Amino acid sequence: MDFNGSDTLHGPRTPDRLPHTAEAAAKIVIVGGFGVGKTTMVGAVSEIRPLTTEETMTQAGLGIDDDYGSETKTATTVAMDFGRISITEQLVLYLFGTPGQERFWFLWNGLFEGALGAVVLIDTRRLEVSFDVMGRLEERGVPFVVAVNSFPEAPRYPVEDLRRALDLAEEIPIVECDARRRASSRDVLLTLTRFLHSLALTGALT
Repeated sequence: MDFNGSDTLHGPRTPDRLPHTAEAAAKIVIVGGFGVGKTTMVGAVSEIRPLTTEETMTQAGLGIDDDYGSETKTATTVAMDFGRISITEQLVLYLFGTPGQERFWFLWNGLFEGALGAVVLIDTRRLEVSFDVMGRLEERGVPFVVAVNSFPEAPRYPVEDLRRALDLAEEIPIVECDARRRASSRDVLLTLTRFLHSLALTGALT
């Protein structure tokens, strides 16, 4: 029964319904430090209205939260972001964006559960926050690609310099992206699906 007293049950909005051609689905997590663009990427690429759990940042977080970029950032994810994208007519990806503030990282284990792969979104101005992120994925055995979000004011480095700085294995893809743009974010997800496919072919993906 709806709030108007009707017995009619309403399903999802037509644009949000799963395509009838979908045959397979995979859970993907988008991870990274505070303010690297995770919520932006999910919102940009999702074909459905994304679910976000953003709350306004307050003075209570001073001295506790990462305050990088707080002069322009007024809200932060406290649980997760959720979206969906069809990579092909048959394959659908469910996207889960993790909270960036360290005090919410205890939620990550639940979000990692059942994930086929991950996108590690980084800001070249703060590479150091990526080490814990990648370490947690490696501990859980979740394959990942690294996406460099191209902030206008951020320095740009050759891929191999970034690989050395992040201590990444040769086979892990590193790509540049603009998390605000759907096409760019979709290319990151395509890179991840190709990487996962290559791991499956070699037996490295279980």
